Amino acid sequence: MAFFATAGRIGATLVAMASTRLELAAVEFQEDARRLLGHLAWTLLAVFLAAGALLLAALFVIAIFWDTYRLQAVGGMAVLFGFVAGIILLKVRASMNAEAPLLSATLAELRDDIDYLRQGVAHHAAQHAGAGDE
Repeated sequence: MAFFATAGRIGATLVAMASTRLELAAVEFQEDARRLLGHLAWTLLAVFLAAGALLLAALFVIAIFWDTYRLQAVGGMAVLFGFVAGIILLKVRASMNAEAPLLSATLAELRDDIDYLRQGVAHHAAQHAGAGDE
């Protein structure tokens, strides 16, 4: 009977730990989703405004050089925009690689739980091995 009671307590503890970790994962996922939507909204606004500004700047430069170097002005603006777009893409990629992985706090807690359980099993086995020596 003591074995079943102990197994029941261990099972209840494991279920409670899993429940807590799932709640943490849900909260963490929700925070990441909200943060991502916020970034997306601001990014879309910035892209829209930047596209308008770039179009007007390009038209301004082309208009200035219309009589003398119109093709060079158009080509220069295209090269400039392509270069800046490449730099932006590299920065975005670096920023995304630098962020913590999704649910990193939950995974860290689960690793801590596994280590704790392994230490408990090892400690329990060492106690029983020591009791058998006497």
